[in-house]
Amino acid sequence: MSLMRFSLVAGNALVAAIALSACDSMPTIRTSNPRVVEMKAAMTAAKEVPPNKTSSGEGYAFMTYDEATRTLTWKVYYSRLSGPATAAHIHGPADASANAGVVINLGAPASPIVGSATLTETQAYDLVAGKWYINVHTQGNPGGEIRGQVMTEAW
Repeated sequence: MSLMRFSLVAGNALVAAIALSACDSMPTIRTSNPRVVEMKAAMTAAKEVPPNKTSSGEGYAFMTYDEATRTLTWKVYYSRLSGPATAAHIHGPADASANAGVVINLGAPASPIVGSATLTETQAYDLVAGKWYINVHTQGNPGGEIRGQVMTEAW
């Protein structure tokens, strides 16, 4: 190996060693710090699959998800349904254009519906990925009268 080539290789090795030693003294950035995520769902009859064209019902859900405890809490408001609510659920996993099974029964359907549940890791992943929706059912619309996808972003 020529002296010039040896000097370049040695110089590059020295630069790499200095860069690596500097990394040891740099603060660690953690991307997995638990946080509380605020989520919302705007529910309308038009968001049902297929769309409900006869209801003027509407509703809003305000939710928080605590990543450390995997606890989801909710407060669901609705109004102007075709009749009394007979059930309310969180369904998933599904995109806004598809239906899915019940993940969480929201209990007594009187507005506001307030509650909480601890999620599995898979459920938490689907929730944060936007794959859950809230559905409020009535006797006249047993498949669901109003629906809204649960999202972490603004409506």
